[in-house]
Amino acid sequence: MLKLTEVDRPLVQADTVLVRVHGASVNAGDWHLMRGRPLLVRLMLGGLLQPKIKIIGFDIAGTVEAVGNNVTGFQVGDEVFGDLSECGFGAFAEYAGAPESALALKPDNLTFAEAAAVPGAAMTALQALRDIGKVQPGQQVLINGASGGVGSYGVQLAKAFGAEVTAVCSIEKKDRIGGLGADWVMDYSQVDLTQKKIYDLIVDVAAYRSVFDYLPALKPGGSYVLVGGSISRLFQVMILGSLISKMSNRTVKALIVKPNSADLVTLRALIEAGKIMPLIDRLYSLEEVPVALRQLEQRQVVGKVAIRV
Repeated sequence: MLKLTEVDRPLVQADTVLVRVHGASVNAGDWHLMRGRPLLVRLMLGGLLQPKIKIIGFDIAGTVEAVGNNVTGFQVGDEVFGDLSECGFGAFAEYAGAPESALALKPDNLTFAEAAAVPGAAMTALQALRDIGKVQPGQQVLINGASGGVGSYGVQLAKAFGAEVTAVCSIEKKDRIGGLGADWVMDYSQVDLTQKKIYDLIVDVAAYRSVFDYLPALKPGGSYVLVGGSISRLFQVMILGSLISKMSNRTVKALIVKPNSADLVTLRALIEAGKIMPLIDRLYSLEEVPVALRQLEQRQVVGKVAIRV
């Protein structure tokens, strides 16, 4: 599905930054875009019969090679990281162009490959917990799908916000997720949502169960945030979420991530303070991107898969 070839460098526009890419990472969105599945991806991003976006990948880290005349926030030589999902993708390459609003200065204590494993997944977890979940110190938080990129950041961010965290993942990944600071780690095949323990916030990164299954485990006034999973569960929450919220006295929402540089700055501060760190499963070269995507597609990953360019 993918091949490495030579193309022209992106042109520097008045409002764009040209980044010499040193690191990237793979995300579920990348293989959705590559496969064109579900059909909704084709409708949203174009290319019903063949891909419209030729160079995929949206997490990058690198050095600024050139800046447009209207760019004021960066200069040549700056080390940056960012999310290109709303500005054309193109991270799986030696150079990528982006508006300055998609970038921020890279955390000083991370390599380029490590920094590239942050933007998409960590920003998703941050917005789910902070913006929709309104997480508070002392609250009980359940992260379902804790072993993935978003989930691994979700565990760390929830702890950084002062919550007590229960992480749900497969049994073979339990030890590595426990090392992220979760108070409890549960095998997803053994989760009983009718148990007495209830939560203030449930972040569902692997939504394959009905949202109605989670309501008994959610406190009145609590929140359920769907981040990823099956398309049927996404539509269930998008269509019925408002009605369920009114009837159950619980907030039920699906997250629509909004990439922005302000959140990248927040994440950089948390990383430099030692509050969160990327969990890297494996590191690949640019030539090995197809292998990295296959590993992700087969759900063999714990945390993130990074690309060294």
